[in-house]
Amino acid sequence: PPTVEFDTCPRAGSPRPDPPPGANGQASSRGRGYISWQMASVGHLTIPFSLQVKIATKANPWDGKSLKPDSLRSQLETSLKRLQCPRVDLFYLHAPDHSTPVEETLRACHQLHQEGKFVELGLSNYAAWEVAEICTLCKSNGWIVPTVYQGMYNATTRQVETELLPCLRHFGLRFYAYNPLAGGLLTGKYKYEDKDGKQPVGRFFGNSWAETYRNRFWKENHFQAIALVEKALQAAYGASASSMTSAALRWMYHHSQLQGAHGDAVILGMSSLEQLEQNLAATEEGPLEPAVVDAFNQAWHLVAHECPNYFR
Repeated sequence: PPTVEFDTCPRAGSPRPDPPPGANGQASSRGRGYISWQMASVGHLTIPFSLQVKIATKANPWDGKSLKPDSLRSQLETSLKRLQCPRVDLFYLHAPDHSTPVEETLRACHQLHQEGKFVELGLSNYAAWEVAEICTLCKSNGWIVPTVYQGMYNATTRQVETELLPCLRHFGLRFYAYNPLAGGLLTGKYKYEDKDGKQPVGRFFGNSWAETYRNRFWKENHFQAIALVEKALQAAYGASASSMTSAALRWMYHHSQLQGAHGDAVILGMSSLEQLEQNLAATEEGPLEPAVVDAFNQAWHLVAHECPNYFR
């Protein structure tokens, strides 16, 4: 299966990974496979690790920032200062800055790379044609070429399959999938009618990004799609049926267009050690029964017409 990338979101303890500017107001780092610190924080827990981590951060064009050279440098150097390290392994352009010529941004990225402030350049939330333009410009100018794309992808959000993934294959970029559980909707724990102030604080309620996520995924057809898959799980497995969470992640690992041979990854988020263990357990489970895969395909066709755009 594809490599699993997981997302540590520390709130307490030490050391503390950097909060990428604009990343839901939380500190986070992208750890592809391993965690390097002796003590790493996950949610309210502090967990001992002795392995190795790769750290990523991002620059974004909102909240008074831009992808102009000065802002780009400021955002990266602020991250490095908070991380107390000389460089990160992966530096993302979080989204296009339509007010800044892309050549300016890419030239500045190359300069920062030449200074040793990051190892790999990544893109996120760019359209396929923009990825092609960026890769072509970088190659023709001898600048660092992006090698990773972080994009929205899950069993009921597959817009990236049409043009983006073929583009990434052509230019040799790895794909890291975020929102593999559609912000938690694919856990099956929510009900469409339960969308008032009584909901607990989480991805869809009680935070600054809640409205964005509700607009993205909280649609009646999505809940009908989930019910369809849940019914197929019960029919295929009976009392031994896995959870929706496990089924959605198994779809990502075994039935999506991700390819481990290309270095593709799934970004797993968690708010507790229990969630981390459950999500990692799903990586060890095998492919789904064909009837369940068919149900996921039917679910996708049910919601495809209102799929959120992967680009901004």
